Amino acid sequence: MSLPPVIDPQALDNLRALNPGDNDEFLRELAAIFLEDTPKRITELDASLAAGDSGIFTRAAHSIKGSAANLGAMRLRAAADKLEHYSRKEGLTAVDEMVAAIKAEFTQAAAELKRLIGNG
Repeated sequence: MSLPPVIDPQALDNLRALNPGDNDEFLRELAAIFLEDTPKRITELDASLAAGDSGIFTRAAHSIKGSAANLGAMRLRAAADKLEHYSRKEGLTAVDEMVAAIKAEFTQAAAELKRLIGNG
């Protein structure tokens, strides 16, 4: 089974269709928010893990999942979904590898978004 693309082109097309003819301004604005907000949520993961706060940790994973899904960052969405469900069920034990996966997937998604829409 092959991995999904880092960024689903259909998701970007769907976002473009919401504001046709704007030369991707709407899409670039959404991408900028994603690129600014997601590192904050990743910092929340690290801080809440260190503090042992599973509620904030799980909410941060959920936020990452939602914003990744909106922009078609499907691998990041899947990693955040896995982390969210795991932390809800198991708490914060043994999540380090999943947090590392989120960081790696975000790095890839950010680079691909910038490449695809010229945001940076």
